[in-house]
Amino acid sequence: MDTPSEAGLTGLSAAGRNLLFTDARTASFFAPTPVTDEQLSEIWELAKWPPTQANTQPLRVLYVRTPEGKDRLIKHLAEGNRAKSQSAPVIAVLALDTQFHEHVPQVFPHVPGLRDVFENDLDKRIADGTFSAALQAGYFIIAARAIGLYAGPMAGFDKAGVDAEFFPDGRFKSLVVVNLGHPAENAYRDRLPRLDTTTTVQWA
Repeated sequence: MDTPSEAGLTGLSAAGRNLLFTDARTASFFAPTPVTDEQLSEIWELAKWPPTQANTQPLRVLYVRTPEGKDRLIKHLAEGNRAKSQSAPVIAVLALDTQFHEHVPQVFPHVPGLRDVFENDLDKRIADGTFSAALQAGYFIIAARAIGLYAGPMAGFDKAGVDAEFFPDGRFKSLVVVNLGHPAENAYRDRLPRLDTTTTVQWA
């Protein structure tokens, strides 16, 4: 595997930064342009690389793209989110695998006993797993942008309803729903203001 050079990482160009951050927008409505299986696979091939606690990688992804699947999902969304998701070619449900610790011997082999730590402490497992899955969810959105798709993440949905619909064995717990595709006309409002450095950053 390639590793960063001793001189350090090479920063993204201005165009790359604009694509992922300053020019990126959260789309509310999508064009009917198809999203391919290859694109969806490519998102995960990028999104699987972010840091997670002890490399546990607890995020799981369900891509919903058939009319039947969308009908099953959209009924659990907040009323104001349903039209957005209906227009999206693909809806991703990002979920926590509550049994992620089963993979510890594979993904963190130098500390295999960590599996038993998580096995014996459900509260720690859920708290640590949710934290790491949230990190992965952020990278998932960046990965979608990196391959040229727009993303619309949403927290306004009935998590218990989605879990009962798609994850009835109780192992996966939904965290966020992300609409994916290409933007329609008037897909988003003017950009809202961001807090500045003097409000958000301290130095010590």
